[in-house]
Amino acid sequence: MFAIFATRLHGGDTGSTLQRSSKPNIVWIVGENFSNDFGCYGQANVHTPNVDSLARKGIRYNNAFATSPVCAPSRSCFMLGMYQTTTDTHHMRSHRNDDFRLPDGVRPLTHRLRDAGYFTANITHLGDERVGTGKLDLNFVNEGELYDTTQWDHLVGKEPFFAQINLPEAEYDIYDRKSAEKQRVPWVGEEWHPQVATEANVTPPPFYPDHPIVRQEWARYLNSVSGADVRVGQVLDRLAKDGVDNRTVVIFFGDNGRLTARGIHWPFDQGLRVPLVIRDAESIPCLKADEKDGAISSRIVSLLDLTATTLSIAGVDRPLGMQSRVFLGDRCDPARLYAFAARDRIDETEIRMRSVHDQQFHYIRNFTPGAGFATLNRYKEKCFLVKPLMRDLMAKGQLSGAALELMQPFPDEMLFDCHEDPHEIHNLATDPQYQSVLVRMRAALDAWMIETGDRGHLVESREVVEPFLREMHDWFGTPDWASDTVPSDWIKKGSNSR
Repeated sequence: MFAIFATRLHGGDTGSTLQRSSKPNIVWIVGENFSNDFGCYGQANVHTPNVDSLARKGIRYNNAFATSPVCAPSRSCFMLGMYQTTTDTHHMRSHRNDDFRLPDGVRPLTHRLRDAGYFTANITHLGDERVGTGKLDLNFVNEGELYDTTQWDHLVGKEPFFAQINLPEAEYDIYDRKSAEKQRVPWVGEEWHPQVATEANVTPPPFYPDHPIVRQEWARYLNSVSGADVRVGQVLDRLAKDGVDNRTVVIFFGDNGRLTARGIHWPFDQGLRVPLVIRDAESIPCLKADEKDGAISSRIVSLLDLTATTLSIAGVDRPLGMQSRVFLGDRCDPARLYAFAARDRIDETEIRMRSVHDQQFHYIRNFTPGAGFATLNRYKEKCFLVKPLMRDLMAKGQLSGAALELMQPFPDEMLFDCHEDPHEIHNLATDPQYQSVLVRMRAALDAWMIETGDRGHLVESREVVEPFLREMHDWFGTPDWASDTVPSDWIKKGSNSR
């Protein structure tokens, strides 16, 4: 049934409308786990001159949203131009070891760009200097090579090129897979990140308790923002040094929201709202006059739309049936009324939630009764020190207000006014004054789930899910309070004691 649906939805490329010599280079600079926490967005206690410069010379989007609050589903979406819930790539790190293939007509962005004459790169190095992770983290692995190179030096003489740089920030230093052995998992780059934010000068969001650990972790996150900006500057400097800066469109964005306890993994605004800044190629302009020189857009943009927009910049028409939309330039599509997102299984944690934003309100539906912020996820328990702290404070009766409320199971429905309540503390779903908004947002979400063939209701087999339990236990450990969730012989005494 799905194959028939996919075949009907997705057509092939319609080809390029520009000659190769007139096409701009395109650079994606992809930050890990950031929300709108850069200076150009008004965040205090960060130093981000390079991203701010891009914003002054281009266009900054205030209402850009990921389609998932975690990397692999989000990246699978914007690399295909199709919702992850449509293409069966919605569960975290799924289809890595099976024979899964994308639906007919669905192709990776880089393959389409290659057909249009682009040389493609997933950059790890600028000369001898490592600037990117080379991260893929896509929930499809059987579509062939996605990029032509990982080295910036290989771009010389290969214009037009599409280069993606996946920044190491913001992320915990987890990939040695020894996190369970560490007392505290460090942040990537924290030893050199500019120390603009400190425990003394930051004000964390009010849904966390006022505690030194909270302020320390919030400061580390903000300093990771400043560190990412240093790497952005390295890329911009190299574009200028190589003499291709004025022929290159630069797109900076985050793959999902904040690397904080209530950010990543959760489809709250902090887990979905991302920075998006685009600077034009001066000698091969693609943007309209009102999209340049410090323009600020409130247009709703889904990261899904990066696909069709990048193709449009490259002179390639959007393929028939692609769910992505063009959001800038003379060929832009009508603006979205809503941005949709989905949270499904992440690691060993099976929770299904759906989300829809308009320009003011945010509606979230929880399909997993009893689930909430406190639900066990070993990565979050080990790396995000705020989470076990809040458990401890609650057990001692020392949590109150929004922090205490956050530790309760999620209601079936949540509705927030992001203008009046940017931290999403006050759930309006039961407020009689907002029932018309609730009904409208419900209907929008229901229609999206049906029209896009949302596969979230299909349960993964235990054979797929259960290996994640052992993997996450070995990687991050199991907290003492959850030791009954794993066989007793898995537990090493003191390995993850709180």
